[in-house]
Amino acid sequence: MTVARIMRAPSLLFCFMKLIYFLDLMAVAVCAITATLEARRRELDLFGVIVIAIISGIGGGTVRDILLGRLPVYWIHDPIYVVTGIVASTFTFFLGRHLKRLPKNFFLIPDAFGLALFTVIGTSVALKLDAPWLIAALMGVITGVFGGVIRDILCNEVPLIFRTDIYATASLFGAIFMIILDNVTTNHNLAIVLAMLLIITIRLAAIRWHIHLPRLSSDIQRIENTHENQTH
Repeated sequence: MTVARIMRAPSLLFCFMKLIYFLDLMAVAVCAITATLEARRRELDLFGVIVIAIISGIGGGTVRDILLGRLPVYWIHDPIYVVTGIVASTFTFFLGRHLKRLPKNFFLIPDAFGLALFTVIGTSVALKLDAPWLIAALMGVITGVFGGVIRDILCNEVPLIFRTDIYATASLFGAIFMIILDNVTTNHNLAIVLAMLLIITIRLAAIRWHIHLPRLSSDIQRIENTHENQTH
């Protein structure tokens, strides 16, 4: 039995690494598609769209690797990430030109999947480097949201995490949930899948029912309205 387990260990590790690599590429592609859909409203040319899509796709992971001291950053020694972003954004660009009208905020749906993918990737990378659980969770959030922040800034928009329903919170819950599952089960792949499902569920529910954290602006408006009523 011991010999069998030893022989299985490299195979399991290989499968795990292949899953992480596949999810990472998928996350870059989804984020590039999301960035292209968002940039479509700004009527940018193909070059501008590709630049924004690539930066959006690799931005979160780049910041994560720099903070963790994981240098050179992942896409430097594996250009397939950049190629994936170029292909995904170019395909979406030309496909989008033939679509007359997209539903309002259509890009939020693929963005939810990208958020989930990047969160579990960032958390997995940090855990692999033996980072404390809180740092691992934060690295998951940074990987999940930072690309979108760069995308919105380049598109001259207020970043989505500051103006939408629950977003970064869903990423944080998913990262912590994944860390908990990773400590109570030996199946890391299962922890990844369940954490992704949790993030997607929370994010889509927030979009559907406009669930958000308390906002300071609403409290200020309420105080101003009360003051105006008292003066009149």
